[in-house]
Amino acid sequence: MKITGIELRRIAMPLVAPFRTSFGTETRRDVLLLRVVTPEAEGWGECVAMSGPLYSSEYVDGAADVLRRFLIPALPPAVDAYGVGRALRPFKGHRMAKAALEAAVLDARLREAGQSLASFLGASAERVPAGVSVGIMNSVPELLDAVARYLDEGYIRIKLKIEPGWDLEPVRAVRDRFGPDVPLQVDANASYTLTDAPHLARLDEFGLLLIEQPLADDDIVQHAQLARRVSTPICLDESIHSAADAAAAVSLGACSVINIKPGRVGGYLEARRIHDLCRAHGVAVWCGGMLETGIGRAANVALAALPGFTLPGDTSGSRRYYTTDVTAPFELRDGHLDVPTGPGIGVEPVPEVLDEVTTATEWIPF
Repeated sequence: MKITGIELRRIAMPLVAPFRTSFGTETRRDVLLLRVVTPEAEGWGECVAMSGPLYSSEYVDGAADVLRRFLIPALPPAVDAYGVGRALRPFKGHRMAKAALEAAVLDARLREAGQSLASFLGASAERVPAGVSVGIMNSVPELLDAVARYLDEGYIRIKLKIEPGWDLEPVRAVRDRFGPDVPLQVDANASYTLTDAPHLARLDEFGLLLIEQPLADDDIVQHAQLARRVSTPICLDESIHSAADAAAAVSLGACSVINIKPGRVGGYLEARRIHDLCRAHGVAVWCGGMLETGIGRAANVALAALPGFTLPGDTSGSRRYYTTDVTAPFELRDGHLDVPTGPGIGVEPVPEVLDEVTTATEWIPF
């Protein structure tokens, strides 16, 4: 596949409500999109880096800079998605930027071939169960109202963001209000330490699906120690950057569940490798989210249709985050999202909406 040029496009997407986690509050998403153009097609990729280096060391301005200065110039004019990984291997880190570039190249290639991303990855489902992530609220009553609204909308699983000082009380309140049958999990975003193990063990009484990333992202060993001290399954998110990381975590007993975010691990090809490894070792996986627009959401839904994704992911409907998406909105139907079947990621940006939210564009010819 011969590339004729790549566009970097920045868009500003206001959130329908502030989204608070242990590392900060977001009111809008500053999103970097990539458009890869070939003589026969064009492909789209979405960089999931946040505005600041809070969730990870990556941030949007840094991703744009490394793409224009290093990653895009390293591509040969004729390349496929596997060739992207080989070309970018010399550059350390910057997995979110690499993932966006790989996704755009892969989308263009699949559009040329008339094949869907779901089919290419090996998906087995036509629709995927949708969970929802509920941010830290100002009060427990506000949290309960939000959870009630999401359950009424049909979401199959609820995930509560927690941090020290906001954990036992909100979880207990949700269990008391909605009962033991609602699939419920919590996400700490690395906000605890191993000294908090006795406190985290108190979450065991609530019958949670999992505790996601309770400890620091760079400490798999202490997660293994914590896993022996709590009965709730430990899920790793920020700690897993590759299939090698996943293999190490599984072998150490640091987790029994892994959240696969394609941007965090460097792309959909590496995400599939992690899926395959976990499936071979009986480790459950689910697809995480980074408040993606419809472009990133379409690709995530395709990934979540693989057979090893046995837990509902953070593949919420578009209206969970955005009043108007840049693509046709993903709509919840009986608690599920349909897997796109069109070529590539199966969705197209709506030009009028895309133009309205665009803040900057840059064209890089080949």
